[in-house]
Amino acid sequence: MQIFHSIAKLFSMLLFAVAISGCSSTTQVESDLGLKGAPDWVNKGTNILNDKDGRLFHGVGSASPMGDMALQKSVADDRARAEVARILSSYMDVVSSDYLSSAKSGSSAKPGDVSVTEESVSRQIKSLTKVNLAGARIIGNWRDPKSNIIYSIAELDMKQVKSTLAGTRDMNDDLRRYIETSADNIFDRVAKEKK
Repeated sequence: MQIFHSIAKLFSMLLFAVAISGCSSTTQVESDLGLKGAPDWVNKGTNILNDKDGRLFHGVGSASPMGDMALQKSVADDRARAEVARILSSYMDVVSSDYLSSAKSGSSAKPGDVSVTEESVSRQIKSLTKVNLAGARIIGNWRDPKSNIIYSIAELDMKQVKSTLAGTRDMNDDLRRYIETSADNIFDRVAKEKK
């Protein structure tokens, strides 16, 4: 009977973790938390930055105590990856918008053709975003000794995004060239706007 109770408890914790991670896309860590003793990345929060380490997408997630430290860390990690997904998606929206503006101003396509292009570009950008998330990795964790909240940081390097792009076969050649030539400039512009 004790084994059954333990299995039921484990199963309910797993269901809770799945429910929490399903909601992770709405979890955001406010920047400038001002937690004393916390690493800088905890207080800065989710960020897009260009520094000596390269062009990086950083996602920060957190999880409150839940009785199982491994489960709590896993939830914080999942939320950090969800933050990378959110910020990468925002970046790719800018890329898509810039590309479509460029294509419209430089093409003699009919208005009906442009809407098909927009749908196609949107689908390709979303696909590229999903594939790139596999390259996001957890680079740090920190537990607040006062609240026992665990914070995690996930990182995705722009080099990984470009590498994934190079391996994508189902992408419009014009879009591919545009991303290859403009991605870094767009990244730098977005990073400056976020400061």
